[in-house]
Amino acid sequence: MSSEQSSNAAADYIKHHLVHLSNQDTPQTNIIDFSYINWDSVILSIVLGGLGCFFLWRAAKKASSGVPSRFLAAVEMLIEFVDKSSKDIIHNEQTRKLMSPLALTVFVWIFLMNAMDLLPVDLLPWLWQRITGNHHAYLRVVPTADVNTPLALAIGVLILCLYYNVKIKGMGGWMHEMLTAPFGKSPFLWVPNFALNIIEFIAKTVSHGLRLFGNMYAGEIVFMLIAMLGGAWMASGSVGFLDPILYIGHILAGSIWAIFHILIILLQAFIFMTLALVYVGQAHDSH
Repeated sequence: MSSEQSSNAAADYIKHHLVHLSNQDTPQTNIIDFSYINWDSVILSIVLGGLGCFFLWRAAKKASSGVPSRFLAAVEMLIEFVDKSSKDIIHNEQTRKLMSPLALTVFVWIFLMNAMDLLPVDLLPWLWQRITGNHHAYLRVVPTADVNTPLALAIGVLILCLYYNVKIKGMGGWMHEMLTAPFGKSPFLWVPNFALNIIEFIAKTVSHGLRLFGNMYAGEIVFMLIAMLGGAWMASGSVGFLDPILYIGHILAGSIWAIFHILIILLQAFIFMTLALVYVGQAHDSH
């Protein structure tokens, strides 16, 4: 196989794995196109969300005053950690009654969606192709590597921020803050103040979602590049000097990146949860 053919095959491999199972026959080419529904992200998000809720429900059902199992001990540590983070950031007790369980759910949900990146790149797409009988069937298995999922979660956090701004300050108090902060109360500054506050809400929401998306998308690409090392070894069809190097490189690189990626998976779930608490906590502050 020539170098040009190899590069074309590698490009086709990555392009295929970056296309979603959607409601349209043709792959999506525009970044924003509301006519597309990425069914793989939707279905996997729902399944993993249900799985996370099931684990938490099982832990709550098995909780007792006796010596906890390892699973229960891990869940208790996680709950205590999230509850402490919530108390440190949000000082309103009534708000914490909603936000603490929600933060726990968000952390577990995002962790499970991120953890799909640890599965072999071709495993679920290959199974899906076998089920459908279509060799060119598309399937992406990391919902958080789809920009729609993190942005949808970030928009949910934005809605909570708006709700608590109105609940805590009242509509009049919140609008007064939107018009007078941060530059001052002069009527000439109302428009710049309001515009700046709107931009702040939009910027926080977009950065909140894109931070998670960017990290998971980059991790997915790295796993695809590592998988191509194994693909190059299998496609060589001969036993040469480079063949065992490619195979060993594939195993070592995949293992090292997977171990490192576990930290990224946890860290991104923690960052998203913490920022959600911070943004809701800021809704309680007066300027």
